[in-house]
Amino acid sequence: MCTERGNSRRNFLKIVGSLGAAAAASPLYRAFAGPGAGTDEFFVFIHAQGGWDVTLGLDPRNEKTGLIVPATTKNIDYASLTRWENDSAALDGDEYSFRIVQPAGSKIPFGPAIGDLANHYDRLTVVNGLAVNTVSHPDGTVFAATGRHLAGGRVAATSIDTMMANEFGAEQLFPAVSIRYPSSFVGQTLDRRAMPLLVDSIGSMGKSLVRSTRYELPEDRAAVTSMLTDEANDLAARAADPSAWKGFGLQFASLQKMIGGPVQALLDTNKLKLAQPSFDYAAQYMGQFAPNAAFAIEAMKQNLVRSVAFAMGSFDTHGADYTDQGQKQQEMFNVIARLIEALDATPHPTKTGSKLSEHTHIVVVSEFCRTPQVNLGGGRDHYPNGTSLIISPRFKGNTVFGASDTEQLLPKATRAFTDGDRSIGPPDVLATFLSAFGVDPRKYMRDGEPVPEMLK
Repeated sequence: MCTERGNSRRNFLKIVGSLGAAAAASPLYRAFAGPGAGTDEFFVFIHAQGGWDVTLGLDPRNEKTGLIVPATTKNIDYASLTRWENDSAALDGDEYSFRIVQPAGSKIPFGPAIGDLANHYDRLTVVNGLAVNTVSHPDGTVFAATGRHLAGGRVAATSIDTMMANEFGAEQLFPAVSIRYPSSFVGQTLDRRAMPLLVDSIGSMGKSLVRSTRYELPEDRAAVTSMLTDEANDLAARAADPSAWKGFGLQFASLQKMIGGPVQALLDTNKLKLAQPSFDYAAQYMGQFAPNAAFAIEAMKQNLVRSVAFAMGSFDTHGADYTDQGQKQQEMFNVIARLIEALDATPHPTKTGSKLSEHTHIVVVSEFCRTPQVNLGGGRDHYPNGTSLIISPRFKGNTVFGASDTEQLLPKATRAFTDGDRSIGPPDVLATFLSAFGVDPRKYMRDGEPVPEMLK
């Protein structure tokens, strides 16, 4: 009896092997085995978690103004800021002001925490005076990523990373990878393949794909997976509603590639550090997030992703530890600077002669900013103003759009929208980003109006 079962198992695996070869020749398998069709663009979305102090980086102020107490930077530890040291400038003889960093040729004024990102001023589009209309972390986080506020605690709209994956990445192995980013998948019309893969860290994602060899050899498991892929596709071709079977087929085909060697290397933090050594993985606050940026580069280089989104932080500093806010920002901006430089040095996987930086689009947001005034605990609190940062070949570099008012308090009305003169808001930023790629914002968003002045 045991011999009969053994022979049956061997015959089964022989059959599966032949079916696997057929599956490998199918269009579905080829979609996962090689570059996806329809687009050459990649997207990176970063959430500066906790609400950053924009005066230290992207919306600096250098005057004695404020509602109650003059806005002050006297509680900032400048010794930790290399940009400040390299600027060879002391405080301007006034405890309420600091020297603004503005490289020659830059139209963008930066605060002292900008770090090495100031070297790439010509790539940056800064949006200041964002009307975030909230001081709640959960609400502001969702608003920045979707353009909609929470509805009774429920996320009411799809996040921007999912939108781009749905438009351009459904055939990628990883349409959207989300590492602690506020990703959401809302709506019946979305391609389910674009649902973000939500993970806590790249390393944990890799561990979940490790398979035991105790009962079957890897070749056996691959053969079974190939057979199941082929069978799911066959059933889809004959079904009245093929969507479920197609989903099974996609899952089996993608699983076969995800447990392979090249993908496993992408999900190994140590191997990522070796592949992208320029990042400061030992940085005190943001070094732990640098592997996410390294993963984005390596995954795009192999054309396995469409969108990578991750959070960095936290910038939620209210008390005396606010002295760390400047260093945290500088370390984050340095990660982004290294990301830009790595994209410049990496060939595009499908466009011969092009670099990744020519087709990669980065958006950095936070849920709100922090008050101009220092509180009684020596820190700053939540504030309904905001700033976002866009680094994209389709946006005008060396540009600032929008502003906060002269009291450093609230967003300033800077443009005539169709609903009247008002300040720009997160929905407008997202709508502009979608329109830059020919996507109608109304397909995903209830609010928001594109700002063509921000586009090339």
